Amino acid sequence: MAMSSTACRRTCSPRSSIPSSGATSQREPAERPRSCGGRAGADGRDDEEALPQAWRRSGESCPEGTIPVRRTTEADVLRASSVARFGMKARGAGGGGFARRDSTGSGHEHAVGYVSGGQFYGAKASLNVWPAQVASPAEFSLSQIWVISGAFGNDLNTIEAGWQVSPQLYGDNNPRFFTYWTDDAYRETGCYNLHCSGFVQTSSRVAIGAAISPASSYGGRQFDIAVLIWKDPRRGHWWLQLGSGGALVGYWPSSLFTHLGSRADMVQFGGEVVNARPAGAPHTPTQMGSGRFPGEGYARAAYFRNLQVVDWDNSLVPAAGLRLLADRPGCYDIAGGSGGAWGTYFYYGGPGRNARCP
Repeated sequence: MAMSSTACRRTCSPRSSIPSSGATSQREPAERPRSCGGRAGADGRDDEEALPQAWRRSGESCPEGTIPVRRTTEADVLRASSVARFGMKARGAGGGGFARRDSTGSGHEHAVGYVSGGQFYGAKASLNVWPAQVASPAEFSLSQIWVISGAFGNDLNTIEAGWQVSPQLYGDNNPRFFTYWTDDAYRETGCYNLHCSGFVQTSSRVAIGAAISPASSYGGRQFDIAVLIWKDPRRGHWWLQLGSGGALVGYWPSSLFTHLGSRADMVQFGGEVVNARPAGAPHTPTQMGSGRFPGEGYARAAYFRNLQVVDWDNSLVPAAGLRLLADRPGCYDIAGGSGGAWGTYFYYGGPGRNARCP
C-alpha cells in the first residue's frame, strides 16, 4: 500500500490510559513554567495556530479521548528495513556528535547554540520552518531543541522535538513535526514519534509526524513554531507544548530516564544534517534550514528566536551564555544576536556542497 500525504492517512486511535512505565497517565501537567507575562501559554492561541498541519485543512479531526496517529504503511516499513529498528536514529546522531568532536566521521553535522554547566528543567524557542531539500533517502535535515543529560557516547539521555525532512522515515520531502528520546546514547532505547512506547500523547488535535503547512519561502512569508519542553516540578514528567497558546502535546514519563529523571545539564538549539556520502566523495547538497547561510538574514536564512531555558524555580529565563558552534561552517554555519522582540536568537544553516564545502 503506498503512503498518501492526504488527510485520510491519519487515523484516530484510543489514547492509552497506562503509559509504558506502568504509571497512571496524566491529562495535564500539575504546573507550567512562569514567564515575565505570567503562566506560559496564556494568550489563548489554539492548536491550529500553534502548529499549522496539512491534515487539519480538510476539516478532519479526532474526538476527545483519542489521538491522531499517522498510519504506518507497508511502504514505511520497507523504506526503514535498513535501519536496526524502525524509527530509531543511527547511533551517534542527535547532538552527541559535536560534543565528541566526531560528527563529521559519523556523518552527522550540526550548527547549534547551546548552554551547559548549569541545572536546566526545560527549554523554549520559536523555530523557523522550511522545506529543506534532502538529497537522498539515507539523509535527513532537522531543526530542533535537545534537552540533554549524561555522558555522550555512553549513557546519554536526550529529549528532542522540532521539525525534520526525512524521506526514509516519511516517504516524502515535507517538513514534519517530530519528537525523539533516548536513555542510552541512541543504542537500544528510544525512537521517533510514537514508533515505540515512551512518549505519552494527550492531544487529540496535534498529529506527531504530520506535515507542517504552510512553510517559509525565500524572500516571502515566514512561519515558525514555538516549542516548549519542561519538567513538571510536582509530578516529574517532561511535557511538550506547542505555541504560546499552551497546546499540550503530551509527555515523556520521568521513569524513562536515568539522568533526566532529575534535570538536564545541557540544552541545545539548532540544526542537524546527515551527510551519507562516503569519505572522499563530494559533500552532500542536503540543505540545513533554508539552505542559505546566516549572513543572508531574515526571510532568507532560517532562524531560532526567543531562546529560553527553565530554571530551578520553574521560570522561563533567557538562555544566557549561549555558545554557538558549527561543525563545518563552510557547509552549514551559525550567527547569533540578542535584543528587541526576538530576545536571544540566531540564524543558521547552509546549502551543504558549495565552493567552501566541496
